[in-house]
Amino acid sequence: MNPARIRCSKMAEEIRNAQMGSAAAATATATAKSSSLWPSVLRWIPTSTDHIIAAEKRLLSLVKTPYVQEKVDIGSGPPGSKIRWFRSKSNESRFINTVTFDAKEGSPTLVMVHGYGASQGFFFRNFDALAKRFRVIAIDQLGWGGSSRPDFTCKSTEETETWFIDSFEEWRKAKNLSNFILLGHSFGGYVAAKYALKHPEHVQHLILVGPVGFSSDSDPKYETLTRFRATWKGAILNHLWESNFTPMKVVRGLGPWGPNVVRRYTSARFGTYATGDTLTEDESRLLTDYVYHTLAAKGSGELCLKYIFSFGAFTRVPLLNSASEWKVPTTFIYGFQDWTNYEGAMEARKQMKVPCEIIRVPQAGHFVFIDNSNGFHSAVLHACRKFLSPDPDSDFDSLPEGLTSA
Repeated sequence: MNPARIRCSKMAEEIRNAQMGSAAAATATATAKSSSLWPSVLRWIPTSTDHIIAAEKRLLSLVKTPYVQEKVDIGSGPPGSKIRWFRSKSNESRFINTVTFDAKEGSPTLVMVHGYGASQGFFFRNFDALAKRFRVIAIDQLGWGGSSRPDFTCKSTEETETWFIDSFEEWRKAKNLSNFILLGHSFGGYVAAKYALKHPEHVQHLILVGPVGFSSDSDPKYETLTRFRATWKGAILNHLWESNFTPMKVVRGLGPWGPNVVRRYTSARFGTYATGDTLTEDESRLLTDYVYHTLAAKGSGELCLKYIFSFGAFTRVPLLNSASEWKVPTTFIYGFQDWTNYEGAMEARKQMKVPCEIIRVPQAGHFVFIDNSNGFHSAVLHACRKFLSPDPDSDFDSLPEGLTSA
């Protein structure tokens, strides 16, 4: 072969190899850049389920009573149903994050359910006191806190209620519970009441703490809200509401600035503008950390907002309408400064065919169990007096000092 042709052939081969090497290097560089950039994208919202459980553990370090934390498997959907926690594409089992506190043998079981935007850790000031008299079990509802967060694809109020009621029932079965006292706060009170209407055979007593669902169109606040909704500002806010724009989306959108916004909220709500007892420095720091992680995680249960509530937090299907169907004795507990309407509970009581009492706690707002924990504990013990061994040195039937009966 011609030497010049050989040299040209070798040169062409070297050029091809060089080009292939450059392409490989470029691909490797791009991959390296991609892998180096991806973690920083993930860190935009610095949280995860592991972060939530770790923050929960730090917050509950304030509690002296020993407890067990577990992930209770509730399956992938209600038995016999083709719906997998409502159209989730995954058949994987879901779980409910649960904490159970040590108690004396034979103590009545008290199950505690948190409200919207909260998780079971919000009851951190109550566990020690209540665990002395009850077997206390607190949960994160499906789609909240450290529980599973399936894709939320409910399309109606009925489906949304079923999401929470049926997942709670599957949890109850998995825990083999029956004849328990059920306590729910705010939206958790709404879910607890709906559950007791559907499964009254399992609930000994119902305690609704500042529950939503007991207001109606005749409430003066509703008229004020209707007038506001007619303004341009009200129209914009109503549109955001109907678009299911939740406060958690703001926290997530702020990325690494989210924790500071949450810190300002907890410092103001439970500190500067606290209705009752303010948080200690440690309580504020640990609660802030916990609240941030529970709010910033993947949106799931929070998306119930527009299906359960109309703009202004008025429930679309008021519990007041079901009062005549009540089958479980009930105690309502409200803080004096609670924004939920205790007068609505008074209206419901007129229609109920079961024992019902309404207790108001002074120096407390919507988070009565944080604002005035001692008053809250007294109210709960009074509500459950028939299940507890009465103190021989006190009149167990009389309302504890400081509390008011409505």
